Amino acid sequence: MKKNIIILLAITLATLFSCSPKSAKEDTSQNTKPEVYTADIIVYGGTSGAVTAAVQAKKMGKSVIMVSPDKHLGGLSAGGLGFTDTGNKKVIGGLSREFYHRLYMHYQDAAAWKWQAKSEYGNKGQGTPAIDGNARTMWIFEPHAAEKVFEDFISENNIEIYRDEWLDRSNGLEKENGRVSAIKTLSGKTFQGTVFIDATYEGDLMAMAGIKYHVGREANSVYGEEFNGIQKEVFHHGHHFSEKIDPYVVPGDPNSGLLPKISSEDPGVNGEGDDRIQAYCFRMCLSNHPDNRVAFTKPEGYDPADYELLTRVYAKGWDATFNKFDPIPNRKTDTNNHGPFSTDNIGMNYDYPEASYERRKEIIREHENYQKGLMYFLANDPKVPEDVRTEMSQWGLAKDEFTDNGNWPHQIYVREARRMIGDYVMTENDVLGKIEVPKPVGMGSYTMDSHNIQRYVTEEGYVQNEGDIGVHAPVPYSISYGSLVPQNGQCENLLVPVCVSSSHIAFGSIRMEPVFMILGQSAATAAAMAIDDQVSVQNVSYDKLSEKLLADNMVLTLSEQ
Repeated sequence: MKKNIIILLAITLATLFSCSPKSAKEDTSQNTKPEVYTADIIVYGGTSGAVTAAVQAKKMGKSVIMVSPDKHLGGLSAGGLGFTDTGNKKVIGGLSREFYHRLYMHYQDAAAWKWQAKSEYGNKGQGTPAIDGNARTMWIFEPHAAEKVFEDFISENNIEIYRDEWLDRSNGLEKENGRVSAIKTLSGKTFQGTVFIDATYEGDLMAMAGIKYHVGREANSVYGEEFNGIQKEVFHHGHHFSEKIDPYVVPGDPNSGLLPKISSEDPGVNGEGDDRIQAYCFRMCLSNHPDNRVAFTKPEGYDPADYELLTRVYAKGWDATFNKFDPIPNRKTDTNNHGPFSTDNIGMNYDYPEASYERRKEIIREHENYQKGLMYFLANDPKVPEDVRTEMSQWGLAKDEFTDNGNWPHQIYVREARRMIGDYVMTENDVLGKIEVPKPVGMGSYTMDSHNIQRYVTEEGYVQNEGDIGVHAPVPYSISYGSLVPQNGQCENLLVPVCVSSSHIAFGSIRMEPVFMILGQSAATAAAMAIDDQVSVQNVSYDKLSEKLLADNMVLTLSEQ
């Protein structure tokens, strides 16, 4: 009897544990329902333009879901670019202007001035008023202050948001009859909507939807331009080698190889197009307050040889290291690229726009290590002039910024990636006021600004940069609604307010953060009207659209300033 009980118990236990872990997992997954979320408008992105698009969609009475790959909102505006590239401030309206007004209100509070008295800051920075009391706007600000404004926009409008959600670029888009019906993220979530807005810097949703786009520079002949294609020996800023600098490891010996950060490729022919893009960098927030700075440390893989070219620049007498340590409140900076060899990691980002997520992470890490290494080099290497080392040692990363990321900006400066070829293509002829822009939905005014695109060896055997262009827009210019929508027949319910339809050089002016916020608001307004009138985004009534934009204090043409 006892023996039979033991046998029965053994059989029972064998039955209970007969399922392998894999089988158990499969049985569990069969009972899991897919996560599906639905709204009138789906905004993909976490940029400043994504935030204003989501806010405007809600203000238009539509349900909206913001699907953000980013954990932090605001893109570059909250990622270190606090010294705003504004151009003519009078053309900045709507939610974009409200953003800068809220920053003004933030800095009216004495508690906002922790490391510096407000009176000590005042109006600084290349003649641009930091605090515009008459207009009650603040154009220069700290990253954490900007991020708070964006978060306030989201919370006050009760916007449903999902962070760290990345579009599944392999199988994450459902499209039927020329319309996107749903997108899926890598976490398994599905987002269904009537209209979609791609407000990312990269344009991944746009690309997946089958929209025409371009990466790189068009030839000047494509749109009848002058400053778009390859621009060897064209120097508009001081970001070129003004002295003859030897590019070889052993000066004068080509057999010794090129120094790091110099390309061996043929730079091409002036005016022709290529697939190269302008350099990226991080807009570092530095502090020289002893109680709020983190000393520069040696990054992983640091090699001082990576900066040997800079020592040769110093040897020729260059002394403008600190010219773009632009001051923002509380003894901090928005530190930008300056000079022939600086924070721009020239030529190291060409594959970023089309790259996989993993490859993009590699590019971002390489840029971060390069820039951290540059700061450590400037503060410590004996080849750096002593006065530069002494001053650099007084600076460090701001301890109270980007506190969950080692005080390093969470957003790399994607100066350009994909650009849609839409219903209307903005070109330098629009920016320079040579033609009248149809269906304006916002304005730009900043210089057509391209950072360097390549560093090469000239025919004479010296190193030189190429691609740094700065052409002033004589007056503010309108931006066409057609640059936000795909061509007819490609997609009826997608708008693109960041990777807008424009040539490389025109995008150099349009790509400013205040403009992205303007275009995000315009795109959401049009999206709501497309839903109400049951039409494609291409067929939204422009008369109704412009009337609503003007009612929301947007500026559309020069006559409205």
